[in-house]
Amino acid sequence: RRAAAVTLMAAGAVLASQQPAFADSPFSNLAGTWSGKGQVRLEGGKSEAIRCKAYYTTSSGGSELGMAIRCASAASKIEMRANLKYDNGSVSGNWEERTYNAAGDVTGQASQSKLSLKIQGGGLDGSMSVRLGGASQSVSISTSGSAFQGLDLSLSRG
Repeated sequence: RRAAAVTLMAAGAVLASQQPAFADSPFSNLAGTWSGKGQVRLEGGKSEAIRCKAYYTTSSGGSELGMAIRCASAASKIEMRANLKYDNGSVSGNWEERTYNAAGDVTGQASQSKLSLKIQGGGLDGSMSVRLGGASQSVSISTSGSAFQGLDLSLSRG
């Protein structure tokens, strides 16, 4: 269950890299590979390092995004896939974690400098705040319903 939570949050972190290129298509600049590292926060004040690699493809003129995310921590490896849509400032879609057979929904809002998402599924509720700046993103995630308490992650292209 903890690994599914880490996957859910890693997915949210990768979604955080969606810096809008222009008002009607925030996914256009994502095509390609991104990577990042950070810390997973667990109950009891424990934390561990995590590394993620994300692969993005866009379609429908950049309004749809397909992604595959692979993350590894000291305790587990995770593979998550998602399909997202952007429509007039709103982001929606679904995700699936294949190793632990978990799935859920993503909803939120996108702007030029901030992304706010709600991620649900696999017995968890999560929220995320993303600050966008240049070629990197700072992500802060909090969850309830799991030993997984949150994630701090930085992503960059390549």
